[in-house]
Amino acid sequence: MYTGIERPAAGAAELELWLAIRDTRMSNQDHTNDSLLRLGIDLGGTKIEIIALDASSHERLRSRVPTPQGDYMATVTALAGLVETVENELGLRGTVGLGIPGAESANEGLIKNANSTCLIGKPLRRDLQTLLQREIRIDNDANCFALSEAIDGAGQGADVVFGVILGTGVGGGIVVREHVLAGTNHIAGEWGHNPLPYPEEESLPPLPCYCGRQGCVESWLSGPGLAADHARHSGESLLPRLIVERAGHGDAACTATLQRYERRLAKALAQVVNILDPDVIVLGGGLSNIERLYSNVPLLWSQYIFSDQVRTRLERHRHGDSSGVRGAAWLWNSN
Repeated sequence: MYTGIERPAAGAAELELWLAIRDTRMSNQDHTNDSLLRLGIDLGGTKIEIIALDASSHERLRSRVPTPQGDYMATVTALAGLVETVENELGLRGTVGLGIPGAESANEGLIKNANSTCLIGKPLRRDLQTLLQREIRIDNDANCFALSEAIDGAGQGADVVFGVILGTGVGGGIVVREHVLAGTNHIAGEWGHNPLPYPEEESLPPLPCYCGRQGCVESWLSGPGLAADHARHSGESLLPRLIVERAGHGDAACTATLQRYERRLAKALAQVVNILDPDVIVLGGGLSNIERLYSNVPLLWSQYIFSDQVRTRLERHRHGDSSGVRGAAWLWNSN
């Protein structure tokens, strides 16, 4: 059992109740088989999902609950409750990995850079360890995605994998020989908050980003960024999926929007290749389902990459929406 855990800084009545319930149930669990079960949790903005993988990496159970909106302590107890429910159902206790939409500060272990703002400044790992009475491994959700795809997904067998999330936000994760590269500041892979390189057609004023800066890659390449770009150029407000659908039927304005998106993605990924030089880049998130990206972007990025040939592969995710939660479980793939 994990020891040396401090009491959470934030106290709450539901926390005391949860602790009391947990203490009465823990004695009934089999604690001798921790290594036989890996639990992975993906903490999203609207849902929390958990998966249980056995020693052969087969899925034993999966469950999800809504994410408590704006309530930190309710979120912590929901996370712990999911673990308790799964372990009670399977009759086994497991390791726990957690993917979050942010990162831990290297100084104090408090959460930073989270678009779920109720997590910012909170000791999430410490509080969850107190509830579950064991060590918890936490990493950025994009890192978890990249780890899942590197171990048994589209990047399997590659030495260096860059995992990309193209969704409501834009994230990235780096995996080297099946280990996440976190970086000394715990921000490795955060390409979404660099400025878009090689500006050409972006003659409009730089777009504001939630991080407080302007012109970030995320503000151009996220789903909302794609929709906003289409509205600026066409005067029509459409969801990204409708833009893609109409472009497939020959709509000129929607086709032009996707062409602009592809050029921007090619330039942004070229900057990653110039610095990291990965074997494979794996796309995830809702916009990764745009099939034309995989043929068009590699044709465009060569002009921005500092090499006579480009061997980096651009691949679509293998595990889809499951990559984040699977990657969280894989945080325990080694010591």
